[in-house]
Amino acid sequence: MGNFLQVYTLLFYILSSVNSNYLTEGLRNIQKRSIETTVEDIEIHSININSKVISHFAHNVITSRAVNRANISKEVFFNVDLPKSAFITKFSMIIDGVIYAGNINKKGAVIVSGKVDLLVRIGSTNEDMFTVTVNLPSQSEVTFELVYEDLLKRELDKFQMSIRVWQKTLPKNFQIKVDIYEPQGIRFLDARASFIKNDMLTAMKKSFSGKKGYVSFKHTTDQQCICADHSSTLLYDDFIVTYDINRESPGNIQIVNGYFVQFFAPIKLTGIPKIIIYVIDIGWAMNYNSKIKKNLLSMLKDTTEYDYINFILFHHFTEAWKDSFVKATPKNIEEAKNLIRSIHFHGDTSIHDPLLMAVELLNKAHLSKEVPERSVSIINLFTDNRNEHLPGRIQKNVKKAIQGKYTLNCLYFNNVFDYPFFEKLALENSGVAQRSHLWPHAQLQMGNFLTEKATLTLLDIEMHYPENATADLTQSKFRHYLEGDEIVVAGRLIDNDLNSFIVDVKAEGADKSLKYTENVTLQEKYGVQTQQEYNFGDFTERLWAYLTIQQLLKKWIYAGLSERANLTAKALKLSLTYNFVTPLTLMIVTMPAKTLLLEKLSAGYNYQYFSPVKSWVDSDPDFVINVPHKKDAVCFNIKDEPGVVLNLIKDQELGIAVNAELIGNKKTDNNVISNETYFGRLGIVNREKSLKIEVTTQMITILNGDNTEMFTWGDITSVSKEGFNLAISKKKNVTVSFGEGAKFVIILHEVWKDHPLHRDFLGFYTLDDHKFSGGVHGLLGQFFHGIDYEIFEVHKSDKTEKPDATMLVKNKLLTVTRDTQKDYREDPHNGSKVPCWFVHSNGEGLIDGSKKDYIVPDIFSID
Repeated sequence: MGNFLQVYTLLFYILSSVNSNYLTEGLRNIQKRSIETTVEDIEIHSININSKVISHFAHNVITSRAVNRANISKEVFFNVDLPKSAFITKFSMIIDGVIYAGNINKKGAVIVSGKVDLLVRIGSTNEDMFTVTVNLPSQSEVTFELVYEDLLKRELDKFQMSIRVWQKTLPKNFQIKVDIYEPQGIRFLDARASFIKNDMLTAMKKSFSGKKGYVSFKHTTDQQCICADHSSTLLYDDFIVTYDINRESPGNIQIVNGYFVQFFAPIKLTGIPKIIIYVIDIGWAMNYNSKIKKNLLSMLKDTTEYDYINFILFHHFTEAWKDSFVKATPKNIEEAKNLIRSIHFHGDTSIHDPLLMAVELLNKAHLSKEVPERSVSIINLFTDNRNEHLPGRIQKNVKKAIQGKYTLNCLYFNNVFDYPFFEKLALENSGVAQRSHLWPHAQLQMGNFLTEKATLTLLDIEMHYPENATADLTQSKFRHYLEGDEIVVAGRLIDNDLNSFIVDVKAEGADKSLKYTENVTLQEKYGVQTQQEYNFGDFTERLWAYLTIQQLLKKWIYAGLSERANLTAKALKLSLTYNFVTPLTLMIVTMPAKTLLLEKLSAGYNYQYFSPVKSWVDSDPDFVINVPHKKDAVCFNIKDEPGVVLNLIKDQELGIAVNAELIGNKKTDNNVISNETYFGRLGIVNREKSLKIEVTTQMITILNGDNTEMFTWGDITSVSKEGFNLAISKKKNVTVSFGEGAKFVIILHEVWKDHPLHRDFLGFYTLDDHKFSGGVHGLLGQFFHGIDYEIFEVHKSDKTEKPDATMLVKNKLLTVTRDTQKDYREDPHNGSKVPCWFVHSNGEGLIDGSKKDYIVPDIFSID
């Protein structure tokens, strides 16, 4: 569910006058919301942030209004950072009185007329970001409004909202307003910022009484400026709101209009020992080992004396610190700190054996009773690399070894493209994963990941609700409860005649089993209506939908292929019903001569991991075209001689082309050559950037004008230039992107050394094709803007056991065969099967023309 602290960022500035870096630093366990304004001939009239919080479910509205006082048009950017757990529900712009409002639609099935000028992506490291650009005419006015909803999480006995105020220039009106309504009553409320002192004290108001709390910050320009000409400001720090609530009972329940939410948070419990083994990859980059060591030392400081610890260090070896676990006494902690200080970081590593060793040490510790029976065992893995050809092997073996007994957390220091593996590995073993792919922010992100500071007080929590009275429950079983946190469960009531029901909560404490009971009288609950001024729809129902979608998306990551379709369908239906921008939906804002598409990426995954890849070609070579609206695919293969170069993508308008050269198998002992062919060499060219990329099974070469950069598949690196990114994931894949909307991944398939027949080869996958023009072509490119077909007369084939059918496509009738092809993105060795309708004879009838029309002179051909 993301971090416990919910914060938001608003950046509003003029592109021509600012070179802005809006990556934020901050306190441990804090994501930031910031406000930045910069003006040049733009009068920023107002910036308002309004939050209404009901039972710590927040409805947030950001509004900003500006006027262009210049004699020419000016570009205005509206940038917003949100917590990854937030869902946008509304975005609109008002330009000179005309409203341009967004509409939410299913992703992948949206047909937009006209040119898509901007695809707004929401998704980054710890926060979600999008940017909207408006070319504002002279003397014109624009108002932006963004609405989003999010559940505030509780940590260490408080809810906290942090607003980073980066106000470099002075809007006429600037206001932050937070209204809080907590039916259980507010225990304390505070707000602070370093710049609120002296004359600024009168700008902030804060109060709470009973169930209501209120915080506001509104200043005059004279209060905030630090110079006579009003060119600079004092407002450059964090504005922090914290509060907590009274607890009527550990399992308080709130019901509104047929939906209930239970907030469970017992207090004053004895701590349960944690058995923690730190599996540390000492192959991390040398440049940042000081930050890593600092955070590892901080972890040790946060352990308690009734915890038990051990370490595994791995590089080209795997070595345990101790043969058994030791108590976290001051003496042992100091010895562990000396171990951390002595670590020297090296090169390549592999995580398979160290993780299995960690499980063996835990098994031995429990079997020999060297650790308390009533405890929780945690494996914390810290690594920067997956030096493994078969990620499926790691997942299978680790899950089999752990058997649901232990928790595995993963902190991954590297590029985004391998992160899904670690997220799945953690989620399959009841843990969490976090990526820190920007080294300068390693300290902050490691702090967010670790939970040793909190006291573990409950295990195996189960919430039991009457089966005949409730339905559609969100997650109701939990592995752990940390003191000061809160468990939230929501559901729907199905018995309208029910007067009351009893909710039982069962859990394991430090020395005994515990049970909590909540007797809910429905008539009384229905009679207590939340104050009308705080309502934003039926908040219990929206909170139920919010939690359900979040949990469906999370479950999708580690679900099997057969289950994923059902999870996607449920999450999509809820996203559309409740108007949430999720990884499955798009928001469309249509303006004159411009269409904006707003989409949310899932945490850690690009949305393409959530939806099937657009199209790909792999194996010998097999082409697969995903057809989302059919929930199906079509496929074909191209047979030709080794040395032939085929055009996969060609877009003359963008000046981008992708070509691939065929290779054959080795000669056999009887000197007969197999007729199988594969891709052994790929060329990507971007004419506008004078850029050429050659990828073979040995090397990756970037040719940029007169400059040449060469890498091997053994490298782990990334190259970023204006509008271009390339990242190499060691012996796995190369990802290439040209800004937003043109992204590919090339997969390396390795055979064993000195194989008598086969050679290493490449696979090519398109992850994003939004950028390409309507004239894009090629064996893959011609399908970027979709294809439609009809299937009928499915019948038994005379030649194979696979059924044949008749396909109507492009006004032609083709005989096709039901087949499967392989998607090798997650498992380059085995792949996953994808059903498709196979078009025979080199795709004839499906592709435009014939295969000979796609043969080009060399891998860098574009004309």
